[in-house]
Amino acid sequence: MQKVGVGVYSHIMKCTNMNECECDAVCGFGFSENMFATVGHEIPDAGVEAYHNDNIEKIKLSQYRGKWLILFFYPADFTFVCPTELEEMAENYAEFQKLGAEVLSVSTDTVFVHKAWHDTSEAIKKVKFPMLADTRHQLCRMFGTYIPEEGLSLRGTFVVDPDGILRIVEINDNSVGRSAKELLRKLQAAKFVREHGGNVCPASWEPGDDTLKPGLDLVGKI
Repeated sequence: MQKVGVGVYSHIMKCTNMNECECDAVCGFGFSENMFATVGHEIPDAGVEAYHNDNIEKIKLSQYRGKWLILFFYPADFTFVCPTELEEMAENYAEFQKLGAEVLSVSTDTVFVHKAWHDTSEAIKKVKFPMLADTRHQLCRMFGTYIPEEGLSLRGTFVVDPDGILRIVEINDNSVGRSAKELLRKLQAAKFVREHGGNVCPASWEPGDDTLKPGLDLVGKI
């Protein structure tokens, strides 16, 4: 098992709830070094409530070991860019599943707000994947998307492989929406590399395109 690394975004992740923190950490911010997600390392485990299929469920990240996992953080329900992103993810959900991936959306809203949004928004009614309620900001801090002064998350996308290793990270300013189709392409590339050891995918690679096998014979020839 690989050692969990210290997150590259940990400098912005100061805990604002130290007096009520229940993580039993040793650092000054209420989080220990093994509680941050880092590319190339195993993600920490965590459990939160989720709204899914008109039920409230308890979700643990570790329950998705053995399959690809996409964590899709967004600022808030009942907003503007967020429903366009989640609608795209919902419309492409079957394609992600065909690649052996599960999608989890994450915001700091409660499961009850998720349900109200799901019941009222035509775009969000399409969502079939679990909608996680990170009300204690545990996941947002862990993945470096938390905005302390707002109590919200940045737009963050994280692709985790079946061994629980974080492979892809994308974090946007909240004014810039993401593309589900581009995320699907990235997942296809990550899956190909995992299944074809020694090969790497060049820019804009799509299934069927040529890949590269790094070596001295390629130096200076690309």
